[in-house]
Amino acid sequence: MSVEIATDADAHADVTVDEQMNSTPPPQAVTAALAACYATVGDDDLPAQVIADAKQTILDWLASALAGSHQPPARMAQQVVATLGASSDATVFPGSRASAAGAALANGVASHILELDDVHRGSTLHGAAPIIPAALAVAEREGASGRAFITAVVLGYDAAFRIGEAVNPSHYHYWHPTGTVATFGAAVAAGRTLGLSAEQMRDALGSAGTQAAGLWEFNADGTMSKALHPGKAAMNGVLAADLARLGFTGAGRILEGERGFIRATSSASAADVAAILDDLGSVWKISENCFKLHACCGHTHTAIDLTLAARTAQRWSGVVAADAIRRIRIELYGPGYEIVSEPNPRTPYQAKFSVAYCVAAALVDGQVGLGEFGEERFSPAGVIEPSIAALLERTEVAVDPAFTARYPQEWPARVTIELLDGTVLTDAADYPAGNPENPAPPGALEAKAHHLIAPIYGSEVADRALAAVARLEQYTDMRTFVQDILG
Repeated sequence: MSVEIATDADAHADVTVDEQMNSTPPPQAVTAALAACYATVGDDDLPAQVIADAKQTILDWLASALAGSHQPPARMAQQVVATLGASSDATVFPGSRASAAGAALANGVASHILELDDVHRGSTLHGAAPIIPAALAVAEREGASGRAFITAVVLGYDAAFRIGEAVNPSHYHYWHPTGTVATFGAAVAAGRTLGLSAEQMRDALGSAGTQAAGLWEFNADGTMSKALHPGKAAMNGVLAADLARLGFTGAGRILEGERGFIRATSSASAADVAAILDDLGSVWKISENCFKLHACCGHTHTAIDLTLAARTAQRWSGVVAADAIRRIRIELYGPGYEIVSEPNPRTPYQAKFSVAYCVAAALVDGQVGLGEFGEERFSPAGVIEPSIAALLERTEVAVDPAFTARYPQEWPARVTIELLDGTVLTDAADYPAGNPENPAPPGALEAKAHHLIAPIYGSEVADRALAAVARLEQYTDMRTFVQDILG
């Protein structure tokens, strides 16, 4: 029996969830099936392409984490984890040490600050920031090999993306999946590194799910909580795995249970829940990962790409674009619009979640990188840069219902630019660059990593980071991996 959902708020009504989940036979033991798979799959069972995809993902994360670790929110997190205990099991970027759980927290925060970490469309989830810090912290503490670390990352991503797809898009209205769903991925990554049995892995998932949290309300006033979400997910994943290793039990049906995560946080159907297990153990979701080429919210990226293409085609440079344009219309899918509809950002953070600003910056600057979000560009009244401010006054952002119907499998956008001479330029796309369907140009992600690391640490460290990831599976102890990069 299908159930119509009149509004987003209705998605959380008990009767809606109960009818959807209880009108069909009980779902399979999803939690147990995931735990059994992730506890028993062998390192050698992963295809070569999956390993290559994982290494690309790890490099992309490492660059964001190293660069982000110097930002104020990361520095605050580093100060806090230094007080959580005397343990020094794992590295806290840029160079201190803490307990594994503390390192996971601090590095998770650092990974998400620059808005250059990866994203997965189907789950609308940033996997790297919560999952890889958890895996690395435990791998350092335990002296795990690089090959084991790669497997842990692959399995963590797989769990997070599968669960995220099941609860998306209804979950996304209130909950930030990078804080909620990714807690399961962090627990799997940490648990796999610890060598948990299937029963212990199920306990770890149970303890992870009961800690999962992260609400979108932070976006209303642009607070630092967004970066806290992946850090806390990473920390909670380590905690859940460490407890499970000692015999601490967790809910055995935390995902599919009557009062479990999926019922509590989404309007997912029984079919959605069952789909979590589709091709489990044969298709690894990390290969669906998407990489960011712009330093802002992923919901803006398709529109940015279209804008940059128009700028190139028109051979515009600098303020020439602003002088030539009468009007801009940007059309998005509904859930993306809700996140990036700010018309005149007053802070760098708000600008990262303003598709209007990102498109205007792309027209004027020819890029949307870290420099487009400097403090000097904003004031309490809005954007200071004259050409960009002028374009914002001529920009309209709207929702195309047809785009909404295709989300989250696609992240489409349409950009229409009307020129002063009456010419109308319009183009649409379904995926931004960096997606599997629209791959980044060869070498672009390596160049991105070098660009993030070198200005802060120097070119030598950037080169060492790229080289260390390239030979990651050769490391017998992940502590050596970190030492080879940071010295």
